[in-house]
This record gives sequence, structure tokens and C-alpha cells, in this order.
Amino acid sequence: MRLPWSGRPTASLFAQLLALIGISLVAAQTISLVMLFNLPPPAPDFYRVSEIVAAFRGATPTFTERRPLTVKFVDTAPQLPMEGRMAPIIRHQLAMALGVPDERVVVASTSRFPVSDRRVFRIVRDRMAREGGAAEREEHFLIAPFDVGVRQPDGRWMIVRPEPAIGLDPWQQRIILWFLLSGLAMAPVAYVFARRLSAPIGLFADAAERLGRDPRAAPLSLKGPAEVAIAARAFNDMQERLRRYVEDRTAMVGAIAHDLRTPLTRLRFRIESAPEDSRAKMAADIDQMEEMISAALTFVRDATRAGERTPLELSSLLESVCDEMAETGADTEVERGEKVVLHGDPVALRRMFTNLLDNAVKYGGRARARVFVDAASAVVEIEDDGPGIPNEDRERVFEPFYRREPSRSRQTGGIGLGLAVVRSVARGHGGDVSLVNRAGGGLTARVQLPL
Repeated sequence: MRLPWSGRPTASLFAQLLALIGISLVAAQTISLVMLFNLPPPAPDFYRVSEIVAAFRGATPTFTERRPLTVKFVDTAPQLPMEGRMAPIIRHQLAMALGVPDERVVVASTSRFPVSDRRVFRIVRDRMAREGGAAEREEHFLIAPFDVGVRQPDGRWMIVRPEPAIGLDPWQQRIILWFLLSGLAMAPVAYVFARRLSAPIGLFADAAERLGRDPRAAPLSLKGPAEVAIAARAFNDMQERLRRYVEDRTAMVGAIAHDLRTPLTRLRFRIESAPEDSRAKMAADIDQMEEMISAALTFVRDATRAGERTPLELSSLLESVCDEMAETGADTEVERGEKVVLHGDPVALRRMFTNLLDNAVKYGGRARARVFVDAASAVVEIEDDGPGIPNEDRERVFEPFYRREPSRSRQTGGIGLGLAVVRSVARGHGGDVSLVNRAGGGLTARVQLPL
């Protein structure tokens, strides 16, 4: 049977991711183009030819807004000579001012602001006019970074260059600004898409965890991408099949146990005619079989009954169980600790604690219990002073009807369902139980339940 699905699925996950990527790219490029076309280019550091010549002659000019020029001697000529129609003009002007042949002058430039860019040229010319007056309006200039080298008579090269910048240059600042504005503009869109994509998956994970805590949880019902809708339908079908499987197996065990009572009743009547010496042994075997059948029926009934889960305080529940056992003469004790509240079935949890405390008193003489919080789980530990359990039997004792003491005597133990009930209750609440031998002797039963 297919469980209902509320809500029409939205666009597929592939379509939503594709839309997010497309919108992000278009928006980022739009912002970049708007800024590129509407904002003026950043004003670069420029240097007149006369200022460079002054640096070669040892009279380096002082600047207030631009980086100073540095002079150094090297053995090789500057790399990446400047190209373009202005390159030979500037080189010739430098050579004439310094009184050297043109071939002894090399101008290298790696500027991101080419002089041929009309907007950059206009910005620099306007700034030169403000700084140097109209008489110097037509003077040539270079834009940082650049290297101007003049070969000396000894073969070495005298290099003049702007002092290296500390931090980002104007273009790098402009690129970072574009990036930040694009990120701010796309952040709300990305947030909306991320919420739309992650919310159904988060609800899906919550439903899976809820199924682990309560197999009878309501079917998953949520809206989301088509892929999530398909997965949710499969999850609901799986949950329904698991529930039917568990109920069918439990009902089968209950029916078998119930039907066994009829032949046992006939056997009880028939042993009345048996010899006196064997009648008592046969009656004891029948009593034990009836006890096992009654325990199995109780186990099945409790497993199929959906207990009401309410907020409860574990320490108080454990204390009440210990007090009831102490009234019958059992040596039980609960350490005072923090109050731990969780959502659970009080009847099932009481049965689980009762079974663990009974085992501790029966096999260890006394029981010491405590409750505390570990991470996101409530932990209940019950210790005894018994002989402990061999490592190979620490998991087998949780199997139904398994007993380490094979005599099946009512004085030495039950029928082997106590710890099976404990693990069933713990796992039904999304937790688990384990048995650990203590170093100084004794056994610790540790129950972990998620809060």
C-alpha cells in the first residue's frame, strides 16, 4: 500500500541547482559590467619624463601622493621593453635629456593602465595640469610600474623605478570591490535557494531518526524537489513494510505460544495416571514450559502495544523503582545526580530498569545506579558486585531465551527474556544497552538514550 504524499513536488533538484548557478553567473557579470561602464578607472601613479631624468641625475624629486623613485645599478638590462607608438618617442626624449644615444636607453613597463587608454590618458593629463600647470600639459609620462635603464660606460645598467607598492594597487582594489558587491548581491538569493534545497533533506533526516526511536511514527510528509519526493515515497513504503514484517513475526510468535497451551493442558491431565516417582518431574517441566509461554506472550504483547510517550524525569523514575525493590528487601541504591528529562514511555522504561536492577541484585548481591548526561544522550549505569560476564557472552545474553546457566532452575534465574526486553525498550527509544566488566570486579549495565 502506498502511503499518502502531501504537497505537490517542486522543481527537480537538478533544475533548482542549474537555476541557482545561472542566476549567480548572470548577476555577478551584470554587476561587474555596470561598475566597469559607470565608474571611472582608478587614477594610477604616473611620472613625467622630467622627473625620471632628475632621478638619473641624482636629484630625485619628492612626491606627496605618489611613491618615490628609486635608483639602483644592475648587471642586466630591464626585461619586457615597452611597445607601442609612444615607446620610441619616450625613449628618445629620455636619451636626449640624459645626453646618451637612444640604444643605451631601455624602457620596460608592466602597467595595467596603458597610455593608449583614452580615459586613463585623460585622467592623468588632468592631474598633470593641476599639478604642473598648462605649460607642461604636453609632457610625456610613464605609468607605474616601470623600469627605465641606462647602460653605463662600464657595461652596468642604472635603473630608475617607482618604489614597490605595499598592499594592493588600484586595479586589485577595484576587483576586490567587484567581488564583494557581487557576493553581497547574491547572498540573499543563495540563502533562499539553500533553504529551499536543504529544508526537505533536513526533514527527511529527522524522519529517519524518528523512525529509529519509534517504529510506529507517522509517515513522512513534506514538500521538496522531485528527487526528494521519490525518496520520501520509498522511505514511507519501506517503513510500512518493516512495520508489517515486525507485526507479522510478533503475531506469529504470539500465536505459537498461545497454541502451545492447549497440548500442555492435555499433558497435565495425562500425567495424573503416570507413576508417582516421575509425576513430579513431569509436572515441573510442564510448569516451566507454561512459564516460558506466559513470558513469551507478555513479551509479544508489550512489543506490539504502542505506549504513550511523555516527558519524564529519569532520576525520579529510577529512584521510585529502587524504593519499591528496597521495600521487598533488595539492596539497591541510587546516586543523587542531575535531573535528566527525556520523551519516553514510562511503563516500558520502568520495566527496563526493573529487569536490570533485578539482575544486579540476583547475580551481584546489590545494585548501585546513577543517571547523568553525556553529550546529547542520557546515560543510566547500574553496577553490581557479581562475577561479571565473559566477553563472548556479553552480546548473546540479549538474545531471547538465552541463559548462561543451563539448568533453567527458577532459583538460579528466569527464562532468558529479561535482557531481551531491556534491549528492545532501549532501541525502541533510539538508544542501546551494553554490559561492561569492571576492572575491580562486578558488572556495569550501561543504557544510553538520546535526549
